[in-house]
Amino acid sequence: MASATIPRRLLLGMALAAPALLSRRAHAAGEVIVRTPGGTYDDVMRRVVYDPFTRETGIEVRPVAATAAKLLAMFRAGNVELDLIDTGDHQLMRLERMGALAPIAYDSWTRSKPEDINPEVKLSHRVGNFVYASVLGYSTEHFGANPPASWKDFWDAGRFPGPRMLTDMAAGSASLEFALLADGVPRDKLYPIDIDRALRVMDRIRPQIRRFWDTGALSGQMLSDKEVVAGSIWNGRLQVLIDRGAKLGYTWNEHMIQVQALGVFKDARNVEGAQKLIDFMMQPAVQAEYAKPLIYGPTNKQSFPLLSAEERERMPGGEQSLRTGFYQNIEWWEDNRDRVSRTWSRWVQR
Repeated sequence: MASATIPRRLLLGMALAAPALLSRRAHAAGEVIVRTPGGTYDDVMRRVVYDPFTRETGIEVRPVAATAAKLLAMFRAGNVELDLIDTGDHQLMRLERMGALAPIAYDSWTRSKPEDINPEVKLSHRVGNFVYASVLGYSTEHFGANPPASWKDFWDAGRFPGPRMLTDMAAGSASLEFALLADGVPRDKLYPIDIDRALRVMDRIRPQIRRFWDTGALSGQMLSDKEVVAGSIWNGRLQVLIDRGAKLGYTWNEHMIQVQALGVFKDARNVEGAQKLIDFMMQPAVQAEYAKPLIYGPTNKQSFPLLSAEERERMPGGEQSLRTGFYQNIEWWEDNRDRVSRTWSRWVQR
């Protein structure tokens, strides 16, 4: 009778083949390629989202950098190299209007509950994964105990002197909302924006504007280097500087809430995997965990109870934030972007 013992050489061959077999299984489980902002954001997401998602599902996650122009070019060329897009809401709206995005599969969620997501950011073809805010930041060293507390104060260079900064259109949108707030327009009456009125108000403060910034890094550098003493800046960018000891502060009064969102290319290679990753990312505990280091606000309402009072105070999107701030109307901006860009270009070059 033949022996049932497996030959030693066969056992050795099976052992050597095991890593390759595991690799093929991981590949078979799929890979989701994600467009992300890069840098520290990728480090946080790798630790909090991507690696835990891979351990739970077997689906690998590969983040890549891609500009808005590249995303548009991919779709127009019919050569979609990405599955999930993690970017500013206005860029996703542009892609949605072009017919580039698949609907968000809310009905297939098993980890997150769609009803827990803030209705402001839960849309048919995109869903916000966090919110950030443009706030009025200032030098505490320069202003002491009497800093500007509103955009009306910011526009009052007599009471609050010193060089200033505001956003340029290259940063996504110019600070037209803040100009109208300075001119007495209520937060709930900002849209549709009266462009001519906003620019007339801008005329009054322009002599004090050292520069219109086009990147978050530049805005932080201008404040920390004392090139300016006040200006609009993203809350997370400013909070990092404050945590490092910079003599800076900000007010939540009249801040503008903006959205980072997720969308899926409808022609993506792994639509199903991308939808699963969205479901994973929107869980209350997961959102709370990545909100802490990023200093941006969760969009799942059940995340806030998982944060400390101090952590909630540092983030937009909570109850206090909704009482003192407003959501930027990106639909208006996308409808009027070309017109504003042409008008802004003429105005800023005068």
